[in-house]
Amino acid sequence: MSRRTSSFMEHAHPRYWTAWLAITLMRVGAWLPWRLRIGLGSSIGWLAYHLVKRRRHITDTNIRLCFPELSHLERQALVKRIFRANGIGILETATGWCRNPEHMRRRVTFKGADHMRDALAQGKGALIIGVHFSTLDLGGALHSLFFDADVVYRPHDNPVFEQFMTHARRHIFGRAIDRHDLRGVVKRIKSGNAVWYSPDQDFGRDVSVFAPFFGIEAASIKLTAKIARMTGAPVMPLIFHRNDDDQTYTLEYLPALTDFPSGDDVADAARINAVIEQAIRRHPEQYLWLHRRFKTRPHADDPDLYAQE
Repeated sequence: MSRRTSSFMEHAHPRYWTAWLAITLMRVGAWLPWRLRIGLGSSIGWLAYHLVKRRRHITDTNIRLCFPELSHLERQALVKRIFRANGIGILETATGWCRNPEHMRRRVTFKGADHMRDALAQGKGALIIGVHFSTLDLGGALHSLFFDADVVYRPHDNPVFEQFMTHARRHIFGRAIDRHDLRGVVKRIKSGNAVWYSPDQDFGRDVSVFAPFFGIEAASIKLTAKIARMTGAPVMPLIFHRNDDDQTYTLEYLPALTDFPSGDDVADAARINAVIEQAIRRHPEQYLWLHRRFKTRPHADDPDLYAQE
């Protein structure tokens, strides 16, 4: 039996059927009429809001911590919009992975492109600071219409879905680089490439410092400053979102960060967090608030912010 046949037989096992079904549904969903995609995504978000109570609690906790000025009713309304946006994000991800992004060109407005051209003209590559919006993978596909880039990603635990996801991202990006492959990231940037990297999740105490994020001390990864220091590459904040019409998208490069890194890990992490917070505040409902952003606390005896009574 050949290695390829053996791999196929292994991945045909019933334990992978759910992954195969999800892949099939994503392939079909990517080709639905636009309004149906938005409507179906909204319905998925509505169901998730009512059925996935743990994620609803995490989201509500994040919004309560980060937007203390909101009333209870305003917070509840925002949480519902977040689930809607993330439901739509499933169909947007399917579109980004399974369709040629060229069919979306008329739906995209790209701002600040000159900032990226100026950065790349330095010949040092670029480190793109992305954010975990619900539009993340579609944003990557739309970005590819204007600039080439590699992407740093976390491999999926399911080997079938991992293979599908990596194959799809390689059609969008030049290379998909495992987030543990620092050498690979540095090599690609030093070769003059732009690398898309999203440093806005909690990866634990060992790789982080604590810096403010929406006024909360959050475990903030140190790697952004380290990559910038190792490569000398300009650090380029990228903002992207679905517009209020649910029909079009905006991608925008901000100017490259100046005097970064500073040599102070906490100050550098705080600066990156501020850039990310600025992006989120434009469309807070489209951020991945379902993630436990504050799960790691500054002190071992600090209470779990997500504990349910």
